[in-house]
Amino acid sequence: MLSRSRTMPSRIHHGALEERQDIRHYLQVESQQPKQIEAEAINPLQNYSKCFDDDGRLKRTGTFWTATSHIITAVIGSGVLSLAWAVGQLGWVAGPIVMLLFAFVNLYTSNLLAHCYRSSDPITGQRNYTYMDAVKATLGGRKVVLCGLIQYLNLFGTAIGYTIAASVSMMAIKRSNCFHKSGGKDPCHMSSNAYMITFGIIEIIFSQIPDFDQVWWLSIVAAVMSFTYSTVGLGLGIGKVAGNGILKGSLTGISIGTITPAGTVTSTEKLWRSLQALGAIAFAYSFSMILIEIQVFLQPLFAFVEKWSARKWSKSEFVTAEYDIPVPFYGVYQLNWFRLIWRTGFVVLITLIAMLLPFFNDVVGILGAMGFWPLTVYFPIEMYISQKKIARGSSQWVGLQMLSFACLMVSIAAAVGSVAGVVLDLKTYKPFKTSY
Repeated sequence: MLSRSRTMPSRIHHGALEERQDIRHYLQVESQQPKQIEAEAINPLQNYSKCFDDDGRLKRTGTFWTATSHIITAVIGSGVLSLAWAVGQLGWVAGPIVMLLFAFVNLYTSNLLAHCYRSSDPITGQRNYTYMDAVKATLGGRKVVLCGLIQYLNLFGTAIGYTIAASVSMMAIKRSNCFHKSGGKDPCHMSSNAYMITFGIIEIIFSQIPDFDQVWWLSIVAAVMSFTYSTVGLGLGIGKVAGNGILKGSLTGISIGTITPAGTVTSTEKLWRSLQALGAIAFAYSFSMILIEIQVFLQPLFAFVEKWSARKWSKSEFVTAEYDIPVPFYGVYQLNWFRLIWRTGFVVLITLIAMLLPFFNDVVGILGAMGFWPLTVYFPIEMYISQKKIARGSSQWVGLQMLSFACLMVSIAAAVGSVAGVVLDLKTYKPFKTSY
């Protein structure tokens, strides 16, 4: 028999790490202040405990540098792998310009979103622990549901994109070894399915680590890895240019009539590719969907589902109970059956979808188009206008709305191009038999 450690796990009940029973008791002792002190008008930020923040939760230990490493990890993700292709479609003029414009928009709107971390007052206002909390506190209504739907669909799609990117990367190493071994005579075509399954198994293991987002060294390791593979990609690019002796590409991007593995590029395909490149760049830069949570990708989605389930079936031991399992060289692992089954099923689902739709650039373009305008631009701007009480029709209001509308047009164009790319790829596609 497994020994039950507790029900209603704190991480499930509130979607974040919280105090245990002994800490809550300590908090109660700390909160017992003399009546004369309670009567005084004291700034709450000067009165909270050294162990707890002003919201009663354990004191946050994050710093500017840990937050920076989280953001670096989010931005230098799988989307970076599609930037070379995107610039190749747009050319040496439009490509860098578009990248700089997306970088500026993300920087600006992320600052707006950061202002909405606390409601009412940016210093003493109530904290919003998730993106949806911020939208609920500031905008409310149906926009909360819309925000959650888009955010979690985007995270779901991002998981598929990362699965495809991981398998393609592993396969690239295998193909490189094959090329060198055959002296370039063997085309080294291979299927990505085995690599996706391997990555899925690894994901299942890591998804079961409780409070994975609370591992202090995680962001540092992830940031180092992000810099590493970006540096490797840059080095390979420089090496290729040095080997060729010239800088290839064109000022206007891929030319009409160019022969690619998918066929000859027509004028229509040139347009679709250019629009799809916008979505790829948007995906590479976007990180607003995890900015407030500052968690590992998918952790906000896991937290939302488990929090909702715990509220819905609060008396179900299958959902809320945790059991202590001794693990050699680790200690005690707290098993929750619902977490085990639902997270495993989730990883299996995204792995199957990645195997069915292994079109990396198309998937990245759709994700960028789907998440860029609503999560990166629209909601931050609307929340900032509401919180700062910016008057409708004022110059600042008009400027923000013009920025939002322009980004909406870009997202629509990128979505059209990406969907067209998927349609073209499906013409020569065979389920579970795609090879590179």
